[in-house]
Amino acid sequence: MVSNEGQQYLGILKLLQHFGWTWIGICFHDNDNGQTFLQTLESLLFQNGICTAYRQKIPRRIRFDNFDEMMEITSYIEVPLTDHKTKVFLLYGESVTLAQLRTILFNEDLRNKLKDSSMKVWVMTSGIDFTLPALQRSWDLDFFQGAISFTFHSRELPGFNKFLEGIKPSKTRSQRFLKDFWERAFDCTFPDPDMEIEEDDMCTGKERLWDLPGPLFEMETTVHSYSIYNGVYAAAHALNAMLSFQSHQRSFRKVQTADLFELQPWQLHPYLQRVSFNNSAGDAVSFNEQKEIRGGFDVVHMVIFPNRSFERVKIGWIDPNGHQEDELVLRDNRILWHRAFNRTRPLSICNEQCRPGNQKKKKEGETFCCYDCVPCPEGEISNKTDMEKCFKCPEDQYPTKGKDDCIQKIVTYLSYREPLGFTLASISISLSLITALILGIFLKHRDTPLVKANNRDLTYILLISLHFCFLCPLLFIGQPGEVTCLLRQPTFGIIFSVAVSCILAKTLTVVVAFMATRPGSNMKKWVGKRMATSIVLFFSLIQVGLCAIWLGSFPPFPQLNMHSVTEAIINECNEGSTVMFSCVLGYMGVLALASFFVAFCARRLPDSFNEAKFITFSMLVFCSVWVLFIPTYLSSTEKALFAVEIFSILASSAGLLGCIFFPKCYIILLKPELNTKDQLIRRKD
Repeated sequence: MVSNEGQQYLGILKLLQHFGWTWIGICFHDNDNGQTFLQTLESLLFQNGICTAYRQKIPRRIRFDNFDEMMEITSYIEVPLTDHKTKVFLLYGESVTLAQLRTILFNEDLRNKLKDSSMKVWVMTSGIDFTLPALQRSWDLDFFQGAISFTFHSRELPGFNKFLEGIKPSKTRSQRFLKDFWERAFDCTFPDPDMEIEEDDMCTGKERLWDLPGPLFEMETTVHSYSIYNGVYAAAHALNAMLSFQSHQRSFRKVQTADLFELQPWQLHPYLQRVSFNNSAGDAVSFNEQKEIRGGFDVVHMVIFPNRSFERVKIGWIDPNGHQEDELVLRDNRILWHRAFNRTRPLSICNEQCRPGNQKKKKEGETFCCYDCVPCPEGEISNKTDMEKCFKCPEDQYPTKGKDDCIQKIVTYLSYREPLGFTLASISISLSLITALILGIFLKHRDTPLVKANNRDLTYILLISLHFCFLCPLLFIGQPGEVTCLLRQPTFGIIFSVAVSCILAKTLTVVVAFMATRPGSNMKKWVGKRMATSIVLFFSLIQVGLCAIWLGSFPPFPQLNMHSVTEAIINECNEGSTVMFSCVLGYMGVLALASFFVAFCARRLPDSFNEAKFITFSMLVFCSVWVLFIPTYLSSTEKALFAVEIFSILASSAGLLGCIFFPKCYIILLKPELNTKDQLIRRKD
């Protein structure tokens, strides 16, 4: 009539895990069953991360009259019971175990040491009955407030309470047993002719069982009563099934009553195995393949009252048919913890729990339940207590400062709506308009000597390319898309190459023109628009070819950069091939250096048409900007990366525009008297 013991082991484990108790003590009855229980359960607990702080034996017998023995028992149980860290003790044993434990706790010295800070939560197994002997009726039960007990499943039987009310010593055949119980329970003695008994100590037989305190006698259906009740009915059903079977087998004769006395107990076994019925409480009664009754365990909570009575409160149960994770069902809101725990769930752990943001670190020489707490490494978090190891956030999230949670990263790019993007866009458009205005001025004064000098067509091409150079940054502002990523760098590279090629052509034109003026020179055939146009086309087409190879093999594409910045996702363009990007920039740099070198060499040529000085200074500005661009670009992240390239484009373009064309515009607009052929001839002379 006992459920499978393995269910109780698993239930204890689930209970400890449910409340987070990993540092417990075990008190067990000093016999073979207690040793078996300790070995089986301790192995199960160890496998599931729960450690045993103490293993305490409860002696089989305790004698009050032996003072030395009592002191010895008290001394070895005092240490675990006064340990402040171990708040939970598991108690295994028999019906008498609890009474023996209370006998130990009754020691006055030990009781003085067991203050509220030493209170324990007692978890009792199904073999322990909370009913105590009459000797302990006046002893305090407060130490067991909040105890949790595993009991075999039971329910209240209809009419059982009324049956108990009718029990009197005079109404039963088992006079000896009932009289002994009556005398012990009511602390009285039945009349005996051979003994003198005071009237106040005499049993009348009219005492009422419901007047007894709960620890001595319970009027409700207990686990033992329920099991016996089911056992009797199971035997009756089995006997009925057997007799019915025999009557069919021997239908030619009646089954005599005398046949019952010839039955052997073992003959009922096959019929008991197949018994299945509903008892009066509505529970189904049957047996499994191991010949154990089907049914689980109830989890009962003990609520102790000041008058030394108690109430059993069912707070859960073990469902033998449930999944492993649902096998134990608990109702936490029904639990009333001891006042020493401030009516809240106590913690029974070796050390303080590791808060979120930390991870466990094993202490050398101690069990795995005792550990230190260390902060999570950079870039990792822990969002639960007592985590073994921190973990990284998903790619689209980043850790909080406390490393206890992940925050969603924001997608960022250089937008027109933010101050930086708006400012750069405004500067870009303003400079492009200024360039267009200068182009208009040059077109209007195209027949003046200053505009005609140094190849007028090259000047127009240079101004148009600078105009588009100033508009290139607009491709770098705003949310990157497939088209903008494809156009960004190639457009910037080609337009700048055209501009620098024009400057190189202008400078070479000055050099060739000077060399052609020397007597006997054959360079005159190279002087003219054809040479300048060829230079611009040749060097520009090389850059176009590089960009075509780039776009055809490893074209740029939009991507979400998760790793460059901790707190943001950068929506950017992947250049596709770093090598090709470097080639495009490198080629532009080679052109700029060549232009600077040629202009520097031609700066002192004695010619009124010579603008090499202005070009030299403009290329110095241009090269300085892009030399500084490389380390700045490589060390920048997020929006600063785009801003650096945009600034370099604007600064280098503005350097070309300002150094080459502002002096000419000054003469054209403010000093027109200098923009004459006579003035140019005078300057030449």
